[in-house]
Amino acid sequence: MNAEVITTGTELLLGEIVNVNFPYLARNLNKRGFNVLYETTVGDNPRRLVQVLAAARERADIIITTGGLGPTRGDVTREALCSLWGLKLSFDAGVWADITAFMQKRGRQLTENNRQQAMVPEGAQVLPNPVGTAPGLWLEKEGKLYILLPGPPGEVKELCEAQVWPRLAARFGQEGIILSRTLHLRNIGESMAAALLDKVIKEQSNPTLALYARKGEILLRLTAKSRDEKEAAALLDPLEEKCRALLGSYVYGVDDATIAATVGKLLLKQKSTVALAESCSGGLASSLLTDVPGSSAYLLGSVVCYTEKVKEKIVGVKGETLARFTAVSPETACEMAMGIRSLLGSTYGIGITGNAGPEASCGKPAGLVYIALATEQHCCCQRYFFQADRTDNKMRIAQSALSMLLEELLTRETGGPTDLETTLSIHVH
Repeated sequence: MNAEVITTGTELLLGEIVNVNFPYLARNLNKRGFNVLYETTVGDNPRRLVQVLAAARERADIIITTGGLGPTRGDVTREALCSLWGLKLSFDAGVWADITAFMQKRGRQLTENNRQQAMVPEGAQVLPNPVGTAPGLWLEKEGKLYILLPGPPGEVKELCEAQVWPRLAARFGQEGIILSRTLHLRNIGESMAAALLDKVIKEQSNPTLALYARKGEILLRLTAKSRDEKEAAALLDPLEEKCRALLGSYVYGVDDATIAATVGKLLLKQKSTVALAESCSGGLASSLLTDVPGSSAYLLGSVVCYTEKVKEKIVGVKGETLARFTAVSPETACEMAMGIRSLLGSTYGIGITGNAGPEASCGKPAGLVYIALATEQHCCCQRYFFQADRTDNKMRIAQSALSMLLEELLTRETGGPTDLETTLSIHVH
C-alpha cells in the first residue's frame, strides 16, 4: 500500500513554523509497512489544494492530510476534498455537541464560525477529537482512503494513536514492516564514507543504505522491509556487519547513540573525569555532555573563556603565549586544556579556541579552530577548518572536541595506538 501525506498551511511555506507532523506520520506509516512515496506541503489555497489532492489520487492508496479543519476562511481541506469528488457537506449535530462541550469545559466562547468544524463530507466517518475542536475524518472513495487530521501536532498524535493506527490495522491487516537501523559515524566526511561503501551501495536491494549528514556527524541508515521485525532484523544484521568491517572505527554507535553519551559511558567505565575550557564553541561541548543524565559523575565543570582576559586570569594561559601566538593558536589551546585540567583536577582537559565565523578576526580566517586534549602525561592539539555558518560551525566544533576525547578513551580501552593526527604535542613535566 502506497501512502501520501499532504500538509496544509501557508505558515509552513513561509517558514514560520516547522512541520513536525510529517516525520511522525512517516515513521509510523513505515513501521506498519505502508510505503510513504510522496509528501506535499500546500498553502491555504482551495484551487491548489484540489490539484494536490487530484495528484495524490493518481499515485497513492492512502492520502493523509493535516491542517485546514479549523474555523477560519483559510481552513479549506474539507471543501477541497468535496470539490474533488463532487460531494456535499452536511451539518453533524453530534460533532457540534462535542465542540460545544469542549469549549464550555474550557470556559471559551463559541462563535458562529465554529459551526464550520461540524460540517462533514457525505460518506465520511468522524474521528472524535478529545483534545481539540476539529474532528478527524475518514473517507473511503473508489478504492482510495482519505484521512483528514487537524494541524496541531498534539491533536495529530492523539487521533493517530487512539484511532487511525488501530483502524488501519483493522482495515488492511499487517502490511509487513519497514525496519531501520542507523549507524553513527565520526571523523569522516559523507563523500569518503560513500567511497568506502561504494560496492555495498551498488549491490543494495533489500535492505537498502542511505548516507546523510546531521548535526556535525554522518549517519548511515540501513532499512529492510519484511513480514515482521524478526525477519527484518535478520536482513539487517549481516549488512551492518559488512558496513562496520568497511568503516572500522569511524562507527561509534547505533540508533539513538550520541558522541556525548558514548563518551560518558567510557568515562564512567574508566573512572575518569573531564573539564573544558571553551572559547569559540561558547560552552556547547559542555552542554552536549550535560544533555546526558548522570553526567555530573564525570563532568567536573567548564569555563567559557571568550576573552583573552578570562583565558589568562582564570584558565591560566600565559600572557606571553597570547602575545606571541595569539588566542587562536595551538599553543593557546594546549594551555587552556592543561589549565582547566589543573584548575579542576580532572583526568582530561579540553581546550577549544578559534574563529567560528562568519568574518575573519584578528588575522585569523573564519572557521579556523584548534582543539587540545590534555592528560597527566601530555597535551595534543588538532587543527580544524569549518566552513558552514556560525551555528553549524559551533556544533561541528563541539562534536569534534568530544570525538577527540572519545578517540583517547577508545585507545585506553583497547590499548592500541591513537588515530589522532596531532598538530602540536606538549609533554607535561
